Amino acid sequence: MKLSKTSVALLVVQLALVSSVAAKYLVQRWTCPRVWTRAVAYEPALPMRGRYLSLQLVVDGCRSTLPSVKQAVVPRNFDGTAKGRFFIAAPQPFQFPAQLKVEGNKLMAIRIEDPVYNPAGTLVDAWPGSSCDAFRIHAPVDFYIAEHAAQPTPLKPGQELWIEITVPPNGPPRPIQLALKQDGAWKPVAFQ
Repeated sequence: MKLSKTSVALLVVQLALVSSVAAKYLVQRWTCPRVWTRAVAYEPALPMRGRYLSLQLVVDGCRSTLPSVKQAVVPRNFDGTAKGRFFIAAPQPFQFPAQLKVEGNKLMAIRIEDPVYNPAGTLVDAWPGSSCDAFRIHAPVDFYIAEHAAQPTPLKPGQELWIEITVPPNGPPRPIQLALKQDGAWKPVAFQ
């Protein structure tokens, strides 16, 4: 088989493209903040082949200002001071754009006041009755697992699924590894 100069040039261009994306992700893993956050797994609906988990990430939105005061309730003491965290009192779920940040070893969602001028935000879901520290990122994060590895879902009673992610300045969080938490004990999930 004889390769022409055009074929070799095309191969070099394709390798350069793939290598540049891989280098970008590697640099972001070294330089961007990393954090562990709870995840909620659900049945993936993508038509692609392979084994993967679709995960919704849990974020803390307590520092976020909700779009309307009617959508949040703050428990109060007898003297009128706020007691505890607010929770969602809206009759149905709602979404708001937010900037993701890592503060105090937590994944935070800070609401973007004017999404028209800052379209780079991530949509965050707030559910009725949920606490402000249990908002979820709308778009799922897909975590791919090996074909013969044991799947960590469904979870046993008392177990929580946690995921370590990299939070880049723009774009969705990027998964690194999974762990199961039960009774305060962490068990990293190995996929060999």
